[in-house]
Amino acid sequence: MSTDLWLRRFHPAPDAATRLLCLPHAGGSASYFFPVSRALAPAIEVISVQYPGRQDRRQEPCVETVTELATRVADELPPLLDKPLTLFGHSMGASVAYELALVLEERGTEVHGVIASGRRAPSALRDERFHLLDDDGLIAEIKRLNGTESELLDDDEILRMVLPSIRSDYKAAETYRRTDGRRTRTPILALTGDADPKATLAEVDQWADHTSGGYQREVYPGGHFYLNNHVPAVLDRIRAQVRSLSTVD
Repeated sequence: MSTDLWLRRFHPAPDAATRLLCLPHAGGSASYFFPVSRALAPAIEVISVQYPGRQDRRQEPCVETVTELATRVADELPPLLDKPLTLFGHSMGASVAYELALVLEERGTEVHGVIASGRRAPSALRDERFHLLDDDGLIAEIKRLNGTESELLDDDEILRMVLPSIRSDYKAAETYRRTDGRRTRTPILALTGDADPKATLAEVDQWADHTSGGYQREVYPGGHFYLNNHVPAVLDRIRAQVRSLSTVD
């Protein structure tokens, strides 16, 4: 089934009252969220999205727009909509999560919340074109942000092999725009590092303009991948947010 390609359930929790859907950053894969799944189960079942073009889907064409990614993920979600669903996305994944909430609302499903990590709001526009750099330039940017699984950064051959999917994700993230004033009805919680070069606090706070369901923001010390250095605190915040939205004991 295509659902098995898109959605990964590392720690099945059939008795969980609620689910958390995790959407990876540019260049990221579903396995990035394995520790999240392990930590939150069995109270919260974590489902991780595997985008085309990486790991076991490496031979598939990449998706080069955030809106198409959101639509294609939404197509796979009906089996998961029998329980409250909260969306978590980091960096590009936060944009996908927001668009996914809009798509699901259009289809008659209300998600319980969006947790947008390490990403400025859709209306906070920057003219970034890293996806147009040559391979060496793009690799330099990835290493500057520590922006993919750390073991790949130390193996130049493997890094260059996965560059097509990374470049595609950067294109999706950098060309994404949402300036039409549309708002999701679900609450948005923004998590961010206080020294993130990709998202200032002012840019992050513009998420408030994209929801009618309420906005909160939590700031941690660190850069774009602040969460790697604050795993327990971030997990506690995610757990508290999901519970508050879904009344999980």
